Amino acid sequence: MYRLRYLMQKEFRQLRRSPEMLRLLFLAPVVQVIMFGYAATTDVKHVSLAVYDGDRSARSRELLTTLEKVGSFDLDLNVARPALLLTRLDRGQAQLTLEIPQGFARDLARGRPVTLQVLADGSDSNTATVALGYLLAAVQDFGARLRVHPPLLQSATRVWYNPELRSANFMVPGVIANILLIVTTSLTALAIVREREMGTLEQLLVTPIRPMELMLGKMLPFVFIGLIDILFILGVACFWFRIPLEGSLLLLFVMAGGFLLNTLGLGLFISTVSRTQQQALMTALFLLMPSILLSGFIFPIANMPRPMQLVSYGIAMRYFLEIIRGIFLKGNGLEVLWPQAIALMVLGILTLALSAAHFRKRIE
Repeated sequence: MYRLRYLMQKEFRQLRRSPEMLRLLFLAPVVQVIMFGYAATTDVKHVSLAVYDGDRSARSRELLTTLEKVGSFDLDLNVARPALLLTRLDRGQAQLTLEIPQGFARDLARGRPVTLQVLADGSDSNTATVALGYLLAAVQDFGARLRVHPPLLQSATRVWYNPELRSANFMVPGVIANILLIVTTSLTALAIVREREMGTLEQLLVTPIRPMELMLGKMLPFVFIGLIDILFILGVACFWFRIPLEGSLLLLFVMAGGFLLNTLGLGLFISTVSRTQQQALMTALFLLMPSILLSGFIFPIANMPRPMQLVSYGIAMRYFLEIIRGIFLKGNGLEVLWPQAIALMVLGILTLALSAAHFRKRIE
């Protein structure tokens, strides 16, 4: 413990002497979570909707008023003829078009079915899908209000855990896991590789310091830094984005410690296969991208091909995302999250143990 304490003091002194590194450790995660919180969103707003109203009746104007109340559409009503709708799509001046046919109000009054033609720009499939959903829901709401007698069956919808359906409530907890993964893995790898690149690793090895002490002395400072980063990022999530933390803060930190076992172990492994800091950064990029893409942070795991779903079971971030989102949004405790917690801890212990064994083999 005596030697380990001085090794940790040495690491903290090196960090204190580098203002650039301190800004990277504590300021960059806060800036990143703010940027990702606004950028990483699935909310669709200000969709340009070009409309040709061939009926120009009170009913058609009522439909357009319904679309305006949705709040997601910017209506362009200056379309002189139907052929110009496709021109709007071709030139990127509209993402959706709506054609209201002549006789719209007359057919509705006589109880005849009316067909509205909707064209969508599918080059951005996500925006097109969500915007079409908004448009169809508004049209259905308009049609329901035309009925004199209500239908025999009615449905009442209530959204739990995220009543306002804010994508930030879902994405920002994932951003916390994402930043923690990148920062702690990269910095752990760079800290050890930097010693080797500068030639000071060999000087440390001729001292009475054991390989395990050297490894722990390099890793433990980044455990504290990772936990401090979590505090900063949680402050941004709760006070800036107003995301409620429904569950236990203590449980979140305990599970974050299990996740750090994985990230520090991965950083230690990268340091054993890299000779320079440039190699370490490229190796980290190569290993971190699959962790992010296959974890469910961006794409639902259920939508992935079966082989990719099987690979995701070996990715720690998958389990940590389920844990952090469950604690944040649902207030889940260990009685619900214990399968993910066990998987996270087992993966962390295996990753750290294998990386430590490889590290000792390389330096001995």
